Amino acid sequence: MQEKYSPADVEQSAQAHWRAIDAYKAVENDPRFPKGKFYACSMLPYPSGKLHMGHVRNYTINDVMYRYLRMNGYNVLMPMGWDAFGMPAENAAIANNVPPAQWTYSNIAHMKQQMQAIGLAIDWSREMTACRPEYYRWNQWLFLKMLEKGIIYKKTGTVNWDPVDQTVLANEQVIDGRGWRSGAQIEKREIPMYYARITDYAEELLDHVNHNLPGWPERVRVMQSNWIGKSTGVRFAFPHEIKDDDGKLINDGKLWVFTTRVDTIKGVTFCAVAPEHALATHAAKSNPELAEFIAECKKGGVAEADMATMEKKGMPTGLFVKHPLTGQLLEVWVGNYVLITYGDGAVMGVPAHDERDFAFAHKYVLPIRQVIAVEGQTFSEASWHDWYDDKELGVCIDSGKYDGMAYQDAVDAIAADLAELGLGEKKITYRLRDWGISRQRYWGTPIPIIHCEHCGAVPVPEQDLPVVLPEDCVPDGSGNPLNKHEKFLHVDCPQCGKPARRETDTMDTFVDSSWYYMKYTSPDAGNAMVDQRNDYWMPMDQYIGGIEHAVMHLLYARFWTKVMRDFGLVKFDEPFVNLLTQGMVLNETYYREEAGGKKTWFNPDDVELKLDDKGRPLSARLKSDGAAVEIGGIEKMSKSKNNGIDPQAQIDQYGADTARMFTMFASPPEQTLEWSGSGVEGANRFLKRVWAYAYAQAGRIAAGAGALKDLTDTHKSLRREIHKILQQADHDLKRTQYNTVVSACMKMLNTLEGAKLDDSAVSNAVIAEGLSIFLRVLNPVAPHITHVLWQELGYAKADGDILDAPWPQVDAAALVQAEIELMIQVNGKLRGSITVAKDADKATIEAAALANEQAQRYIEGTPKKIIIVPGKLVNIVA
Repeated sequence: MQEKYSPADVEQSAQAHWRAIDAYKAVENDPRFPKGKFYACSMLPYPSGKLHMGHVRNYTINDVMYRYLRMNGYNVLMPMGWDAFGMPAENAAIANNVPPAQWTYSNIAHMKQQMQAIGLAIDWSREMTACRPEYYRWNQWLFLKMLEKGIIYKKTGTVNWDPVDQTVLANEQVIDGRGWRSGAQIEKREIPMYYARITDYAEELLDHVNHNLPGWPERVRVMQSNWIGKSTGVRFAFPHEIKDDDGKLINDGKLWVFTTRVDTIKGVTFCAVAPEHALATHAAKSNPELAEFIAECKKGGVAEADMATMEKKGMPTGLFVKHPLTGQLLEVWVGNYVLITYGDGAVMGVPAHDERDFAFAHKYVLPIRQVIAVEGQTFSEASWHDWYDDKELGVCIDSGKYDGMAYQDAVDAIAADLAELGLGEKKITYRLRDWGISRQRYWGTPIPIIHCEHCGAVPVPEQDLPVVLPEDCVPDGSGNPLNKHEKFLHVDCPQCGKPARRETDTMDTFVDSSWYYMKYTSPDAGNAMVDQRNDYWMPMDQYIGGIEHAVMHLLYARFWTKVMRDFGLVKFDEPFVNLLTQGMVLNETYYREEAGGKKTWFNPDDVELKLDDKGRPLSARLKSDGAAVEIGGIEKMSKSKNNGIDPQAQIDQYGADTARMFTMFASPPEQTLEWSGSGVEGANRFLKRVWAYAYAQAGRIAAGAGALKDLTDTHKSLRREIHKILQQADHDLKRTQYNTVVSACMKMLNTLEGAKLDDSAVSNAVIAEGLSIFLRVLNPVAPHITHVLWQELGYAKADGDILDAPWPQVDAAALVQAEIELMIQVNGKLRGSITVAKDADKATIEAAALANEQAQRYIEGTPKKIIIVPGKLVNIVA
């Protein structure tokens, strides 16, 4: 055994051993693991080319769980793959003039090496890559099955269109209403797209997230519920007599809206429609100013979040609809905040009881009519108050026959009256909209449709799958390159045999990530999406990933699972039993601001800080030029702020175990982690101490362990402390509080180092037991050093590799104390302590406390009272 700890040598040796024995290959029904399967999976990364510390933290959390459960007798699966399709690869291809495929595969190779350097217990035989035909053929296969059943359908959808780059942009590619690359003003366009009927599953998705997922964080379940957004209300119509150019009533003479506040119906003073609404289009034909406004509204993004924060603008159409109950004429406005894709693309305006309508009415001087009153409150048209729209507080006023009714009674009565008129009914709606899965981009799963002039849209026959995406295209920003790829584009129609054209839209990458975790279970199932091995591993026992994926990814994965269930492919309702959302990794930021306001960010490693006597930063200078930089505060590690830490640099300098240990120790897994260079150095110093202690004890272990009998009080005290720490560490590992597990390891090493034992056989046995426990508790966090030390100290001779050594069990007998220490308080203040037999009676404890010299200094005469808190303290009331 070498004297000094060399992380590079240790980690190279451990990883070579694991590769040689294929240590992490998981096999179904493995007889070595009597407790059965446990599937723990981290969300797969996008192959950007470089791991970041968030990746390291995520995967180390998973790895700690893997190793702990495996030592406890579970057959654990920890796979890995690559979310390899998508927009970033196209952006990189444009920037570097290379095919996305080349960029992606190169990045995968590099990131895989980085993961292997961390020492992760990944079963690489199950690796999946989303851009490989053997994977995405099953996206296409299920697409066709869903299309056949009507779960996927085609309709016109609104998208962001960049008129310069001639392409559709994702919401995140639209910045201040302009294309991220071209800077062109974005237009809203209506184009045909494929949609998945996730709304058909809305009620089940909502019910299951509220009742079937107790292992999920509460905030994630709330986020999912809010996104689904179930609303119970009334859908009703404002009648009108507006006719189109052919003399037909537009939309059969009804402007439909949905509201959860039909109790405010008598307060409607206007209606607003989306710019794309049929009434808006009709009005614009004779109103050039309105047509210009509508064209302006169609610029900018289509994201709902953008709509919520944008300035609300409107213009009257000159058209009027009738109030369904009063017959009053109400003017129709076009509002830039009304989305054609939500509900019927129209809303009723109730300025007195809706904050958005209130502001809109003030801006355009529209009537504000109060129809809900709250006792003791006075309504004012001048300023908004929260009680105006609180449905639980008020009753109807100025509402005719509904006056005095509370919310629910009013809703029931008004809904009944609207139904009698044939103009409305109660309805449940959802905020959730059907999932538009078409993307007008190249780097994604080809949609398996062929367009024929004679036969229309023809599904690709199943035997012709996969439709293989050509990997030689280089996007240049001038639209989808598949439209120019003759070999891909032109094909014979499967039905009539005449020349036809392939669909060039590709699938949303959320399709790839909706079921990849099931492909891990059946990686080589060539003729099936999944096979019976999926029944063994799924549902997943533990899913781990960032909170940023708490809504869309998880919702789509849950939906996709239910579709697979309904097709008989799986036998479960929900894919993920337990969910852990790890916190972000934070670091300091530094920048300089130029005259135009642009900020240049500098990596913390390139900055020198000046600190005050309490370690607080006073100023910062760039090392390269010595000039001052601004301290920007602590933020999430990101490329934009240039405050990332290269995991490989940490591994090269300190070793993977140090990086792993720091990320586990610095914060509980669910909370944010603040990067600390001194913390990393501290973790490295600890591992050096571990090696030094093991080296010093090698002779004791090699001498052969004696029996744990004839123990002295010193031996018992040492064993009691070790087993007490083990008990707490085991508890913390079960609840994934890995930061306190590292603390337990530190306490255990302190205890072992501080033990003053002779060289007897029994002392050797106590040390051998204590060091064996310590190495196994530390192993999930620092697997390399513990593997090598386990081998070097000879423990492997009896128990094999530490990877499969049995988890240490707490010896209940070792925890029994013959004596206990009790604190002494005099009048509530701590004044000393006494040691008594654990089973000492009340009189003995009182006598010992009164005899304590430190306590006697504060006692005059006979105490008024003595209070004993068993096992903790004695309080003398003097």
